[in-house]
Amino acid sequence: MSSVAIIGAGPCGTAQLRAFASARKNGAEIPEIVCYEKQEDWGGLWNYTWRTGLDEYGEPVHGSMYRYLWSNGPKECLEFADYTFEEHFGRPIASYPPRAVLADYIKGRVENAGVRDWVKFRTVVSNVSYSADTGLFTVTVKDLPKNQVSSREFDNVVVANGHFSTPNVPQFEGFESFNGRVLHAHDFRDAVEFKDQDILIIGTSYSAEDIGSQCHKYGCKSVTVSYRTAPMGFHWPDSWQELPLLTKVVNKTAHFKDGSTKEVDAIILCTGYLHHFPFMPDSLRLSTTNRLWPSDLYKGVVWERNPKVMYLGMQDQFYTFNMFDAQAWYARDVIMGKIEAPSYEEMTRHSAKWRAREETLQDDEQMIWFQGDYTKELIDETDYPTFDVEGVNKTFMQWEHHKHDDIMGFRNNAYRSLMTGNKQPVHHTPWMDAMDDSMESYLQES
Repeated sequence: MSSVAIIGAGPCGTAQLRAFASARKNGAEIPEIVCYEKQEDWGGLWNYTWRTGLDEYGEPVHGSMYRYLWSNGPKECLEFADYTFEEHFGRPIASYPPRAVLADYIKGRVENAGVRDWVKFRTVVSNVSYSADTGLFTVTVKDLPKNQVSSREFDNVVVANGHFSTPNVPQFEGFESFNGRVLHAHDFRDAVEFKDQDILIIGTSYSAEDIGSQCHKYGCKSVTVSYRTAPMGFHWPDSWQELPLLTKVVNKTAHFKDGSTKEVDAIILCTGYLHHFPFMPDSLRLSTTNRLWPSDLYKGVVWERNPKVMYLGMQDQFYTFNMFDAQAWYARDVIMGKIEAPSYEEMTRHSAKWRAREETLQDDEQMIWFQGDYTKELIDETDYPTFDVEGVNKTFMQWEHHKHDDIMGFRNNAYRSLMTGNKQPVHHTPWMDAMDDSMESYLQES
């Protein structure tokens, strides 16, 4: 029997587990599956920990999750086609769940699939090597609680550890003597810490938008966002401002490219993450910036230089959970021989066409349709349940309009499930007033 090593049991790794479980349920003989997960439970970034820096075993903390996080996009755009929110919770629920609700949904699907015994928790992968002579991979891991290192061989490797865990940390003049706190979004845990403070956020990513909004909601004095190329341009509260790139910090005074200054108490770097795979050899290691079409991955999944290696979820993302599913079902079928990877030349030609299209994209709307087309291409080639991709795109368009209309209130809208067709209810409490992010509070009827 062939064997597959899956690295990571977050949304991508659990999608791969579910894909193989689905094939088994349909009568197929599947490979032996071993999934290695560094954390004590599956769920990846959707697990919350108070820890930052290193965990109790001296390993880098994987999680970038913070308290009070709510989905910043409609759940209708990420819903699993084979396991709906209504199936999991027993009824329609509001469109922007907090972290605990999404974590429960992700975990519920794989728990129902009966695949937990495929996962080795608290086990970190330290090295993967490939032998051209045997056609096998040697995967070396460490059982963290037992402090034991072991290795075994596999026919295929699926890299599913994500790319939002290793922070990209720029240096600015004066950081070493700044009379306040400097941290990366990876280490942000609780907006209440910044109550009554003037905070400076570097970057215009979704984390910049959301962390600034969280700090505003929980009582910071002001938010200043420093941008490199262009401001986000939303209708921010009066306590917000957007300024050009930070040039230096003197004591607690931030200086910006346009000559303006601002006294700040804390600086939060929302400057993105690195694709980081130290366990992979150079010949198998993906190297890319965060973009919609990374190079070297056929169909955005198959490592072109060795099609026995798959990477899941390595794209910049509008689509998330259901795109990961589409990738996992495709990877499964390549591994099981239902889909044959073409020649290297054909793979790179296919990738070049998508990359060329990506280069023409000018705004979020075009990017959303691009990723929708990509997801649909994968779904059309497997038995993953077909769903209304165009409807998802249109829901994303509504989301974009709602954000531009009211950046602090867009989560108060509700949408129709693209899987069940049912309109979802509006949440019982406006987001700015919903201070309790527990699942129990969220699921109350009123």
